[in-house]
Amino acid sequence: MNNTSKLRVLIVGSSIAGPTAAYWFAKTGAQVTVIERFPQLRTNGQNVDIRTAGVLVMRKMPGMEEAVLANLQPIKGMSIVNENGRPYGTITSTGNPDQQALVSEYEILRGDLGRILFDLTKDTENIKYVFGEQVASMQQDEKSDGPVTVEFMNGTPSAEYDLVVACDGSTSRTRAIGLGCGMRDHIKPVNSWAVYSSINEDLLDGSQLVHGYSAVGGRAISLGPDPAGGNRITLMGIHPRSNHDSITKFREANRLGTEELKEFVAQRFKGAGWKSDQIIQGMMEADDFYASEWVQVKVPTLYKGRFVLVGDAGYAPGPTGTGTSLAMAGAYILAGEIGKHRGDLAAGLKGYEEQIRPLINEMQKIPPLILEMFAPQTAWGIWLRNMLFSFVCWTRLLSLFDKFFGGASGHSDKYQVPEYEWVA
Repeated sequence: MNNTSKLRVLIVGSSIAGPTAAYWFAKTGAQVTVIERFPQLRTNGQNVDIRTAGVLVMRKMPGMEEAVLANLQPIKGMSIVNENGRPYGTITSTGNPDQQALVSEYEILRGDLGRILFDLTKDTENIKYVFGEQVASMQQDEKSDGPVTVEFMNGTPSAEYDLVVACDGSTSRTRAIGLGCGMRDHIKPVNSWAVYSSINEDLLDGSQLVHGYSAVGGRAISLGPDPAGGNRITLMGIHPRSNHDSITKFREANRLGTEELKEFVAQRFKGAGWKSDQIIQGMMEADDFYASEWVQVKVPTLYKGRFVLVGDAGYAPGPTGTGTSLAMAGAYILAGEIGKHRGDLAAGLKGYEEQIRPLINEMQKIPPLILEMFAPQTAWGIWLRNMLFSFVCWTRLLSLFDKFFGGASGHSDKYQVPEYEWVA
């Protein structure tokens, strides 16, 4: 392999990291194949934010920011409410995409963002998508630094690739194959989960504010507007790190299937107060129900031979809200470093690890007590959290915090990404 125009790249996963990596590898002239185990593009999932380094990468992709802005969720702010629906306070977006607050200027459904990235890449000459396919095995001779021979599960002929990129999420099967480890090796649970869906009834009466409500036992409900009508809901189970019993029950229900998991969640939130029973009824009828366990992925190295991890497969950040931006930045940096070290794949992979590690370390930080404040376990904890939220909203301390510490969409030095020259 003398240059990247001859590079054959297999990308596993068509979610955010996969098509972003495909876009940038195509800019190096590489021949890219993207496989996805589902039979079509996945369009479900929760709201996601594009922040920090993700904004910088998005703005380097012509047409992407405009497409994202055209598909934003109609959210103007967020209120925390009591069981009667009375708000303790409200925070709003800044109106400035270069100075984001806790309410992002780029909040979009995961499915819509995936579709935008797919549309940006699907007609590119040197990118091919294959749906309904998975990796069955990989063989590579690391001593000779030869290509990776990949066998597939569902009829695609085996083929050789110069690089295999796993972008298939925190429970990546491809990571287990490529690193020779177990499926849950390197996964660090935080004992929390969330389920998402739409509901047909508009329980907010047209409000464009997300309403958040907490019940004892770490139960949190988020109810927001949906441009299609009705509402978008998120139900979360937040548990102490020492309580493994609750997350085990969630996993067991999840393995049994969608209806069993819906029933588990319904029982968990039954009688929680506020609009919980109406929300549960809408969730039970939803056909876009989606669930996930919040985990962090921490691997000792992001690559082995000609196999490499990008996004949640290599560094899922858990409940920090930075997974989308980190995935986009990682995909960009990987392709950029491979292109920069043209003809020296090992140097490119090393450069990727060196460049992305500081971002991973920063974006995987879970602030102290953040989960306890997000969904307190006791009535006393909920009262204290609500009073603190009311205070910071009333005094506008939150806007000062955002301005000086957390709100920048990417202009802080710790969130910068390298500049690369692209040959195509």
